[in-house]
Amino acid sequence: MERMQIPVEVAPKSRPVKKRNRAFVDIIKDWDLYLLLVPGLLFLAIFKYTPMSGLIISFKDFNIFSGISESPWVGLKHFKRLFVNDQFLSVLSNTLIISVMKLIFLFPAPIILAILLNEVRKMAFKRVVQSVIYLPHFISWVIVGGLFINMFSVNGGIINAVIVKLGGDPIPFFMHAGYFRPLLVLSEGWREVGWGTIIYLAAIAGVDPQLYEAAKMDGANKLKQMLHVTLPGLIPTITLMFILKMGQLLEAGTEQILVMYNPVVYSVADTIGTYVYRVGIGTSDYSFSTAVGFFESVTAFLLVILGNFLCKKYLGRSIW
Repeated sequence: MERMQIPVEVAPKSRPVKKRNRAFVDIIKDWDLYLLLVPGLLFLAIFKYTPMSGLIISFKDFNIFSGISESPWVGLKHFKRLFVNDQFLSVLSNTLIISVMKLIFLFPAPIILAILLNEVRKMAFKRVVQSVIYLPHFISWVIVGGLFINMFSVNGGIINAVIVKLGGDPIPFFMHAGYFRPLLVLSEGWREVGWGTIIYLAAIAGVDPQLYEAAKMDGANKLKQMLHVTLPGLIPTITLMFILKMGQLLEAGTEQILVMYNPVVYSVADTIGTYVYRVGIGTSDYSFSTAVGFFESVTAFLLVILGNFLCKKYLGRSIW
């Protein structure tokens, strides 16, 4: 007896949607979200990308009266001058030393502070502490510089008053090359460390509470919970912040230094940012100062790539 064969209808193969069409459909579907991108993109286009056209000045002998188009081309003249300039090499050295000092002392500080604040159980006390340490971030560097200069002043400064009371001699901190860099680190730490804890506290809030419960059941005390639960939960955020800090390695706090430094400490305080400001504005050497700024930007880009590579190799995490 022959078996009856029931015809089976085969569904036609769906055609793959083109990537362009899919992207267009996604944009139409979530148009309101993409609309929110417009102000940010306009800001980047106007204030970040449009000014990049001015980098052409670094390849010309720019004359303010002739304009960019009429100024003569000189190729890499200003970049060659950059690397044989003893003053620039000193400035580069100062920039790296100040940035590395800030990285070593200030990068771990908000992480430690966030972990400690997370363990505070008195919510009222915790909120007061958070408000107090966040507040300095909203004070301009002009005011912060004035506060620290007055505080460490030889005439009437509270720090020197204490030193004199203890039998010592007053120290001109802001006029002393040996003290100036640590003061930069101290003042930036006072202003920015509290603000940095916001990011890490937000990251800690995202750690699964069940991990803490499991750690408690295994007999882990508070210290072990911080080391084996909280800290590993912060690794992705720490990685991201470290890569971003690498990109700022040649910035070194230009605004801060401009407010606080003086000609006496130029030898240890003059950084790339302040040097560009003095050369570009002070001597009107726009081509050379643009070449210095161009060098700083390219180096920062390479440092971001290096930081990403190191984090990917040794931590297994990266931005891309």
